[in-house]
Amino acid sequence: MSATILDGAATARTIRDEVAAAVAALRQAGGPPPGLAVVLVGEDPASRVYVAQKHKACQEAGFHSEVITLPGTASEAHVLAEIARLNADPAIHGILVQVPLPSQIDQSRVMHAIDPRKDVDGFHPVNVGKLTMGDDTFFPCTPLGCLELLKRYRIPIQGKRALVIGRSNIVGKPVALLLLREHATVTIGHSRTVDLPGEVARADIVVAALGKPRFVQGAWIKEGAVVLDVGINQVPHPDQPGKTRLVGDVDFETARERAAFITPVPGGAGPMTIAMLLQNTLKARHLLVGAR
Repeated sequence: MSATILDGAATARTIRDEVAAAVAALRQAGGPPPGLAVVLVGEDPASRVYVAQKHKACQEAGFHSEVITLPGTASEAHVLAEIARLNADPAIHGILVQVPLPSQIDQSRVMHAIDPRKDVDGFHPVNVGKLTMGDDTFFPCTPLGCLELLKRYRIPIQGKRALVIGRSNIVGKPVALLLLREHATVTIGHSRTVDLPGEVARADIVVAALGKPRFVQGAWIKEGAVVLDVGINQVPHPDQPGKTRLVGDVDFETARERAAFITPVPGGAGPMTIAMLLQNTLKARHLLVGAR
C-alpha cells in the first residue's frame, strides 16, 4: 500500500481563504479587521523569513498587520515596553514574539508579559493551564494544525492509540493534550523511552516532533497508521553537492508504504502553522471586540 498524502499546503490554503472571507464580511459590516503584531528582535535570517511569511499571510487575509523590528542589542526592558504598548493597543488583537531571542533577554519573562487574551501563539501560562484543564483557549499553532489536518481528512481520533515522539512545550506536550481532548489514548515517547520502535508499532496515530532527520523508520510503523511528521531538518542534498534539502523526523519513503495517511516534509504540518495563527487571531478579535 502507499499512504494518502495529508496535503497541509492545500488544507492551509482552504483555511486561509475561509479566514479571509470572514474578515471581508467584518469589513463590509463596518467592523475593525483582526490585528496581529509580530515583534522581531535581532537579525536571525530564519526568523526574518518566518516573520515576512506571517506578514504576507496577514495582508492576504485582510488583517491589520504590524512588524516591530528591534536591534539585536535591544534590552529586555525595551522589548517589555513594546509588549505593554501592544497590550494596550485596541487595533492589535494578537501579539507574537519571534524566537529565538538574544541572550540578554529572558524569553520566559517576555512571553509571560503578553496579555493572555492576545496570546495567539498559545504559550502564556494562563492559556497552557486552560489547555491542561480542558478549557477553551488559544492552542499552540503547530499542534492545532496537526489536529485540524486529522479533522479535515475525517480521520478518527476517539479511542485510537496515539504516540507523540517529543516532549517540547511548543509541540510535543500540547499536541498530546489536544489528542487527549479528542479522547485518544496518548503516550509520549522521548529519548529515554525503552523500546521506542515497539511503542511506534502499537500506535494508530504517530506524531513525530523530536528534531532528528529520518529517525522514525518505516519498519516501525503499524500497517494502516496515520503519521504526522512535524520535523523540519536540513540535510545535504543527494543530487546537488553543496546544497541542502528539508526532510522530516520520519523516513518518508519507507513509512508511506506502511501508513494509511502521512504528511510530507515540506508541505505537511508546516503550512498549517500560519493558517492556525490567522485563525487564532480572528478568534482573539472576536473575543476582544465581539462578532460585529
